[in-house]
Amino acid sequence: MRRLLTFDHHRTVLDSRLALDSRVALRPEPFGALAYHYGNRKLIFLKHPDVVRVVQHLDGAHTLAETLTACDVDETRWPAFERALTALTESEMLHEHRNEHQQVAPG
Repeated sequence: MRRLLTFDHHRTVLDSRLALDSRVALRPEPFGALAYHYGNRKLIFLKHPDVVRVVQHLDGAHTLAETLTACDVDETRWPAFERALTALTESEMLHEHRNEHQQVAPG
């Protein structure tokens, strides 16, 4: 089953609390890292060290915006990170963490 991040007009991927899937291993490489998903056997190249750093800091407790700020990513680069992390979520490398107080919209 493929899970896509969908957001209403009041919420964006920057508001999401993402985490690396527990079945994903990151292997550092000179260009960034390889991400391998042991469940679906997908292999993804993370082609920039900054993307790797952000992915490593995703803990499900902080929003993507908070994580980008903590990793000193300039706000002008945030749209590229939004696209990259949405693609990683669509590939099931990342998942959105929901706490018991967070409501899931019907759909």
